[in-house]
Amino acid sequence: MGTVKAVCMSREKGTRKENIGEAVFIENHGMDGDAHAGNWHRQISILSYERIEEFRKKGADVEFGDFGENLVVQGYDFKSFPIGTRFWCNEVVLVLTQIGKECHHGCEIFQTMGDCIMPREGVFCVVEHGGVIRIGDELKILE
Repeated sequence: MGTVKAVCMSREKGTRKENIGEAVFIENHGMDGDAHAGNWHRQISILSYERIEEFRKKGADVEFGDFGENLVVQGYDFKSFPIGTRFWCNEVVLVLTQIGKECHHGCEIFQTMGDCIMPREGVFCVVEHGGVIRIGDELKILE
């Protein structure tokens, strides 16, 4: 099982996401108020807390949300799950739709570090069932 360490959003594209502590997830849309929400396959982005911590140990000065992730979760290596994996948190059900993404090398993290973990460690989901997720909630794999 995983533990939610951050819930992040941004109201405008091109701005860093801020850790807001909790959010409403809307079925077939994404996080309420998030600039990247919509009817597409990347409604929610997730990064592993452990991968962020490893990146910090390499000297990266990054906060939760800096990679554009909506959720930071401790306890899972998300890139190891197959497409179609379903996660459950409270009443929210997320379905994994994409692992990694093409990096635009203009991102500030890549410019500073020469690397960015989101392209290889980040995963994307759609919201199959909505509800609220808060810091401290448990994220489980739905069998």
